[in-house]
Amino acid sequence: MTRGIYVSAMNPGSGKSLISLGLADMLHRHADRVGFFRPIVEGDDPAADPMVMLMQRSFNLPPERSRGGLTRAQARALLVAGNREEIDTACVAIYSEIASRCDVVIVEGTDLGGHDAAVEFDLNARLANNLGAMVLAVVSAREMSVAEAADAVDVARQELDEAKVSLLAMMVNRAPDEAVEGIRTEVRPGRSGRPVYVIPELPEIARPTISEVAAELGAKQIAGSTNLERDVLSVRVAAMNVGNFLHLLTDGALVIVPGDRADVLAATLASSFSPEFPVPSGLVLTGGLEPDPHLLPLLAQAPFPVFALDDDTYTAAQRVGGVRGEIATGLRRKSAAALGAWSRQVDEEELLERLALPRAISMTPLRFLHELIQRARSQRRSIVLPEGTDIRILRAAEILHRRDVCDLTILGSESQVKELAAGQGIDLAGITLIDPETSELREEFAAEYARLRAHKNVSIEDARERMLDGAYFGTMMVQLGYVDGMVSGAAHTTANTIRPALEFVKTREGARIVSSVFLMLLSDRVLVYGDCAVNPEPNEEQLADIASASADTAAQFGVEPRVAMLSYSTGESGYGGAVDEVRRATELVKALRPELPVEGPIQYDAAVDASVAASKLPGSSVAGQATVFIFPDLNTGNNTYKAVQQSAGAVAVGPVLQGLRKPVNDLSRGCTVEDIVNTVAITAVQAQQAPPAAVAAATAPTPGKQQA
Repeated sequence: MTRGIYVSAMNPGSGKSLISLGLADMLHRHADRVGFFRPIVEGDDPAADPMVMLMQRSFNLPPERSRGGLTRAQARALLVAGNREEIDTACVAIYSEIASRCDVVIVEGTDLGGHDAAVEFDLNARLANNLGAMVLAVVSAREMSVAEAADAVDVARQELDEAKVSLLAMMVNRAPDEAVEGIRTEVRPGRSGRPVYVIPELPEIARPTISEVAAELGAKQIAGSTNLERDVLSVRVAAMNVGNFLHLLTDGALVIVPGDRADVLAATLASSFSPEFPVPSGLVLTGGLEPDPHLLPLLAQAPFPVFALDDDTYTAAQRVGGVRGEIATGLRRKSAAALGAWSRQVDEEELLERLALPRAISMTPLRFLHELIQRARSQRRSIVLPEGTDIRILRAAEILHRRDVCDLTILGSESQVKELAAGQGIDLAGITLIDPETSELREEFAAEYARLRAHKNVSIEDARERMLDGAYFGTMMVQLGYVDGMVSGAAHTTANTIRPALEFVKTREGARIVSSVFLMLLSDRVLVYGDCAVNPEPNEEQLADIASASADTAAQFGVEPRVAMLSYSTGESGYGGAVDEVRRATELVKALRPELPVEGPIQYDAAVDASVAASKLPGSSVAGQATVFIFPDLNTGNNTYKAVQQSAGAVAVGPVLQGLRKPVNDLSRGCTVEDIVNTVAITAVQAQQAPPAAVAAATAPTPGKQQA
């Protein structure tokens, strides 16, 4: 039977969309089919509701599993006409269609933002009961004292009890930072004795972005950057001379100014190009006034967007002040902040225990990646990113920090990194920046490198020079325990990433070589392919080592290892140098790991297809159900993983390096922000096999090291 969860606001401005998003993220990792339903939407088109569309994008939900019901205008008309039952009938019909395709459905109720909150509360309670859904009640503690928030929870419980709904959980949202612990302590337990979760107000969500402001004002962009994801941290109205105005300008400020104030426009633009001065989030030119034609070519190069508006300056400032950020806009940075807060404040195991969901059977790519993030969070580790002047690295770092995945250190010139981040509207607060050139760690690292490479006649002068290279500096941070792992390669070759690790991190005990795997995320399962990125022509001993290491990597990421040693022949049917080498490698694996299910030589079809396996290799514990595939050479492996990726629509995550004593992973130079996020999470999970890094430098200030 489908389980329904009705997310219901108990007072206006509850921020329940954060709860819906966190709930969906949790459920998506534990249920095969999740649905989303908004019985009443604010816009004119239920299919275009922002929250409905966000759920579709975030969790790959088809439209038949993420839907809106009635518009608010339709619902209001039915209420006025006294036809409340028609609202129930329409919503139950749509919910039933969604539920027929799902194991669990999240239902997000109305905001209690209308003229009669009591009517809306009654409507939500009736719908929850008619849908047979349990209620997750959300109380906003915004601008409340600790005592007021605790009382609001009691009142909400009483109202829900009188409405005879089935209460799943109570959550307090949008609590002031300084009141979170107090509210958690003061809230009285309900009949169930279960905890009430308290989530703080998140400025990252509450702050509007330039895109949200522009959409609300109907402003037209006339120049500047097309990046509209910048947060508006403050608003500055330029109604004074330039000297006084520049004194008040801050990073992330939205500047509102009449379109004919050429002096202010030029000064604001000049500020954004100087590392010592702040970069605004955008410019809004008011009054319908055209800027000086001589300024237009300069404004076209602005690192922030420039908009024009017919409103006067005072009206524009008033309207901007009323814009609030929303998760439902779909900006990934806001979703990341919401999911990070959920993960920090909600005990998912306890909440899932209340739901008693059936265990998920399939493993979709999206579920695997969401579980990957959760596993990285479970034992916090620290990762260094040496390529601090790559914009993709900075965007990924912001998302990772907001999602609370791990601790991050970025390497690069402090001024360059900050200038790049400010120019792109990226928030690096809470992320450590280290400049290898000025950090006192450089001398310590150079001395250690010279010691470790003394047999290669490396002098201390050479070592100091080498430590200016981000990959070497970052790898030495890993080696000496300042961080737990490193991810590099977005702007450099694989050799540049791996070479320092081979020089002094070295292979772990029992490993002969460094190799790699790709985690191949198919529609319903995860397969592991190795080696597809590092070793061109491994010999039989190396193949056995790759197989053993790949099995360990598979197990580390939740894949039960059943190893297929691939060749063009299966079993005893063929002979030849290449087949015999795979056969000998298989025997080595069996001798090395007698507990490990391994088969070889075996062809790919016999390894994955049960019917083929039954005829070619009957009785095998691997044939037809292999999960780890070891290719005989790099040429075969690299082409096969790309063929499967392109032809079967699989998501290839990797390469994941294995065999090193400490985790170092490589990125493709064509990687996306998503690739970087996933690789950092993988590296953090790999690092969980060892104790967390003891950061010696954390006990004292270090020149060149600071919190961004």
